[in-house]
Amino acid sequence: MRIAVDAMGGDHAPEVTVEGAVAAARELGISTFLVGDSERIRPLLQKKSIPADLIEVVHAPDVVSMDDPATAPLRKKKNSSIRVAANLVREGKADGLVSAGHTGAAMVSAKMVIGTIEGVDRPALAAILPSRSGFSLLLDVGANIECKNEHFREFAVMGHLYFQLLFGRNDPSIGLLSIGEEDTKGTDRTKEAFKVLKETGLNFIGNVEGRDVFNGRCDVIVTDGFTGNVLLKASESLGEMIETSLREEITKSFRASVGFLLSRRAFRAFRLRLDYSEYGGAPLLGVKKCCIIGHGRSSAKAVKNAIRLAAEFSRQRMPERIQEAIAELHSREARMSSA
Repeated sequence: MRIAVDAMGGDHAPEVTVEGAVAAARELGISTFLVGDSERIRPLLQKKSIPADLIEVVHAPDVVSMDDPATAPLRKKKNSSIRVAANLVREGKADGLVSAGHTGAAMVSAKMVIGTIEGVDRPALAAILPSRSGFSLLLDVGANIECKNEHFREFAVMGHLYFQLLFGRNDPSIGLLSIGEEDTKGTDRTKEAFKVLKETGLNFIGNVEGRDVFNGRCDVIVTDGFTGNVLLKASESLGEMIETSLREEITKSFRASVGFLLSRRAFRAFRLRLDYSEYGGAPLLGVKKCCIIGHGRSSAKAVKNAIRLAAEFSRQRMPERIQEAIAELHSREARMSSA
């Protein structure tokens, strides 16, 4: 098991990505390829005490910047760190890909270089959000701005399997994000998607509203990438605002400070549920091999957990299981249409 890490991706690369890979090797025993400018990466590694067989540096002279188009790894920057990392996965030298860099470039590289699963037209980014019942899974959160009915169906199947992997729940509930619970509510697209999702054979509970994302009513929430990305970014901002406001209120009085000390364990648990670094990143479901896309400001802890997630994703044969489920869905639909 070896994961290809885009060492130059992220706001604080390569220092943070190197530190995350070292932590994954030391604490989890996971091997990685660190792909990027070897002249910057090797000096950072030399400061660490790590077995040479756990981390291998692969030189890639170019970097896809945030100003570059998403297609840069396919055209102008074929020697970029994200493209070289994707090549390692395609060639079978690495089992998965991790990048906290240019999200669009990572998605294009995964889709066009590694390839999509047969039967999946549009891979989807899946994000974990805290809820009253524990956690919920939201997809798509940015890979597909506009979606067709069959894309919602694919998202539901992939989300169902991924939620099983994460939380061990055999029959997670699936909801379609809309503006009302009734099947008559929403846009023409969501009304049609409702009908399609009812025929998947999954535990589809119908439409869910924005409030249901966090109240625990639903395990997997399906939506288009535009809506999902707006919801995800708003959720991240809200979590940061709550944490900052709590910290400010705690320091305002002696009584509040004492109360915090007595409730420190509860506050710590609350903070962990809001901390994106605990989950590492969002998997791009629907590609032939694992691809984890991290936050641009990922910490070393986030990189380590993204590597851990990629390794677990690969060990559990998640891409193969998604392909089998999609094939079964298409087969069942073909039987129903011919009946």
